[in-house]
Parts: sequence; C-alpha cells; structure tokens
Amino acid sequence: MASATQSEGGSLSAAQRSKIRRLSQPREPDPGEESGELNIVPYLDIIMNVLVFVLASVSVTFLTQLDTSPPAISGKTKSAENKEALNLTVLITDEGVAFKTSFGAIATGCKGTGRGMTIPTTTGKKEYDLAAVKACARQLKSQAGDGRFEEETQVTVTASRDIEYKYLVAILDAIRSDEQGQLFPEFHLGVSK
Repeated sequence: MASATQSEGGSLSAAQRSKIRRLSQPREPDPGEESGELNIVPYLDIIMNVLVFVLASVSVTFLTQLDTSPPAISGKTKSAENKEALNLTVLITDEGVAFKTSFGAIATGCKGTGRGMTIPTTTGKKEYDLAAVKACARQLKSQAGDGRFEEETQVTVTASRDIEYKYLVAILDAIRSDEQGQLFPEFHLGVSK
C-alpha cells in the first residue's frame, strides 16, 4: 500500500516517465505539413494538360505563292508610250468571264463593246469555256489590225471571292498563250470588292 500511495503522491513509475518523455519530444512534421515549402506538382499537371491541348488544337496552314508584280502607277504597258494601250482587265465570276479594255466592256461573244458577260459559263454548271477565252484574248490583241497591241503582254485578273483557285489558274493559263504565240503572259492579280 505504501507504493500505491507514493505513486499517487509524487513519484512516477518508469513507464509513466517514458510516456511523458515520448509525448513531450518535438516530432518531425509530415511531408505535406512542412512550412515554407510549396507543393507545385498539381500546378504542373494543369500546365501540362493545357499545353497538350493547345498543341493538339493548332491547325497547320499551307500557303501557295504566286510571283506577280503590281501594275505601273502610270498605267503604261510594255507597248510604246506614244501608242494607245489596250489595258485588258479580266473579271472571273460564277456567271462567266468578263473582259474590259480601255475602250469599254466587251460584249457577249467577244463582239464589240457592250453589256453582258463576255464568255458566260455553261448553263447549270460552273464550267468555263477556255477555248473561247483564248479566242477572245487573241481577237482583242489583234483587233487594231495595225499591230499596236501586239507588244502588249500585261493583263489584270480579278476573281470573285467564291471562285475556286483551280478556275483562276485555268483562266490564267488560257490567256497566257495560244497556238499562234504569246497573248498576255504577265498578269496582275486584282482584288475584288
């Protein structure tokens, strides 16, 4: 009984002292509880996911380049300065191909000046008559009879915004040359409004 009273009165057993020592010692903090250290792994996961999404959604655009030169400011062509110039302009639309010169718009069928589409497309289809385009370009180049437009080689070509690229190239090839020789090999691309 004396030992029970002593342990209650002030003296501790060895097991009690060991437990008190163990509980009063400073302990090491858990890895997530460390102060002053920032866990950036979740942030890097978010950044990587956004980066992969951006790289996957980037579209690749292929460009085609045509070498052209802008028309001269004075409107002069390769023909002599003292001669009149034809100043041929070709407009490509869904309805057909229209020719315009410094003398006015060329009428349907390439017969003189007047209103209408010079070379209309085939009815119901968007097909251009390339042979008629060549023939009209040849007729315009040699219309003066005195050869004053024979040296002229420049043409301005404008296409509507909805014209496919293959039709533009086909018309450019048609007005470039024919069986008799060069027609208008130097072209300038105009901007449609």
